[in-house]
Amino acid sequence: MAEGRGVSAEGCVGQVVLPGDVLCLPTHPDEDGERLRLGASPAPPTRLLCGPGLRRCDAGLLVTKCGLLRHRQAGGGAYWVDSQQKRYVPIKGDHAIGIVTGKAGDVFKLDVGGSEQASLSYLAFEGATKRNRPNVQVGDLIYGQFVVANKDMEPEMVCIDSSGRSSGMGIIGQDGFLFKVSLGLIRKLLAPKSEIIQELSQLYPFEMVLGMNGRIWVKARTVQQTLIIVNILEACEYMTAEQRKQAFAKLSGN
Repeated sequence: MAEGRGVSAEGCVGQVVLPGDVLCLPTHPDEDGERLRLGASPAPPTRLLCGPGLRRCDAGLLVTKCGLLRHRQAGGGAYWVDSQQKRYVPIKGDHAIGIVTGKAGDVFKLDVGGSEQASLSYLAFEGATKRNRPNVQVGDLIYGQFVVANKDMEPEMVCIDSSGRSSGMGIIGQDGFLFKVSLGLIRKLLAPKSEIIQELSQLYPFEMVLGMNGRIWVKARTVQQTLIIVNILEACEYMTAEQRKQAFAKLSGN
């Protein structure tokens, strides 16, 4: 693509885009220039969401990652780039799995797979006070949410929601297996009615924690079942839907 020129974002959906490409958004007529009709209420303005791999610029959307351009029309519309990225960049609101690497005063340091470690206050747990501190040790796994994440500040995580409840966040159990996959596979697993999760639930009963930073924690009844689920999830990234169904059929037959 020539520098300084852009193409229509709608025409590039499903195609490969490269960093530096400029995508032009569809223009809408100015509401102030339109003639208002009697009895007609103006439709509320909708906001177009800019997802991972894209950045807003004067000309439209600037591509920052290499991958396939995706589009969703529901909720005002959203554009994002689907790529096989493994390096995680913290984003505010994301739920991630961190590993406690140390303690500095009243703040725990967590390895979240980013360029720098995240901080977690001991008061960011449900029911935590100055006297009732959580029992967090170096090496523990923490499932939390980013409340501060930008390029100019250190990432900050909490294990409570806006109402002060844990909502499933906190220290993950000692047993289980932690492994890392690509960010694209994590988004597939977190999608509503994920076929992979539904097929796995029919195979073995298990517990699973998914982090947007590409980390997955799995625990089944036995170590053998846990390792089987781990191997299936790692292989699902490179298998088609038909190959995945055949693999599940062989395991269910055994």
